[in-house]
Amino acid sequence: MVALDYPGAAEARQLIEALKGIPCYMKVGMQLFYSAGPQFVSSLKEQGYKVFLDVKMHDIPNTVKGGSESVTILGVDMFNVHAAGGKQMMEAALEGVDKALNGGTDKPIVIGVTQLTSTSQAVMNEEIGIGGSVEEAVLRYARLAQSAGLHGVVASPLEVTKIKGACGAEFVTVTPGIRPAGADIGDQTRVMTPAEAFAQGTDYVVIGRPITAAKDPRSALEAIIQSVSQ
Repeated sequence: MVALDYPGAAEARQLIEALKGIPCYMKVGMQLFYSAGPQFVSSLKEQGYKVFLDVKMHDIPNTVKGGSESVTILGVDMFNVHAAGGKQMMEAALEGVDKALNGGTDKPIVIGVTQLTSTSQAVMNEEIGIGGSVEEAVLRYARLAQSAGLHGVVASPLEVTKIKGACGAEFVTVTPGIRPAGADIGDQTRVMTPAEAFAQGTDYVVIGRPITAAKDPRSALEAIIQSVSQ
């Protein structure tokens, strides 16, 4: 998944043009979605891309239900909600999907955010107020998301094997915090290379700045694909 972490549609379109012909998911996050709007997602779908809408819904159940209905109608292939919102909220997200599809079968993948890959244990314990280890918190949220009926979770690649062990191999893991060997880790604290993440059993890797900030984004993505194809 290529993270289109840009302030507007024009910059994102430049990258999409540079990557033309390489099959991949496009991840649309808050900044781009808030600036370019639903029409940009529609344009990606018209070009044949699968879209992961990364807006991390976290609100009262009825509001999340409405948001889920809207993005499902938009045609996204995957979107996420915060597992911290609780089981009822996550169940409401799935109700919104069902309402939008009116019994249809082509449902988006709905995943729960566990702990952000920028969150260290010190931040989680001392600032967010959650005790224990990051891994324990991630597994608790993963089990909660599964009990609510979600298809999987967003988590650091470091937690993938434990999540699969607790929730089963079919429970989807989407892993940001991916950095090719030698790349700057930036504001991430729990990272792996793409090959290491897939070796852990993850289903999807999300990569942003190592591609979007590269002098030659196409070559950067091709090198990443080659690194996981060997």
